[in-house]
Amino acid sequence: VQLQASGGGLVQPGESLRLSCEVLGRTSSSYAMTWFRQAPGKEREFVAGIKWSGGSSVHADSVKGRFTISKESAKKMVFLQMNSLRPEDTAVYYCAARTSWYAGRWSDGIMNYWGKGTQVTVSS
Repeated sequence: VQLQASGGGLVQPGESLRLSCEVLGRTSSSYAMTWFRQAPGKEREFVAGIKWSGGSSVHADSVKGRFTISKESAKKMVFLQMNSLRPEDTAVYYCAARTSWYAGRWSDGIMNYWGKGTQVTVSS
């Protein structure tokens, strides 16, 4: 499985961005698709996750109400709609996949596949 993230850029506080992740290769309906991010000098952190089948999702508290993860299974695409962006959202955003949903605390150590990141910078 290969993951290709895109859509990052430079925006001002309060603006929006939509990240996309193209999923290449064979996947299973059991997969979980996620977004993580890593800010300079900080550890990589979970942002949001969605079940490949069914669409149940989970979002980190820091982005709830502002970010929304979604998918288009037929096109094998995963999206992260980011609204009301803040300077603290500045980070490299990664698309990652796990072969099954996880009911515990999401961390980068449990993911099976990673894409290259896309930079998001929020600055005035």
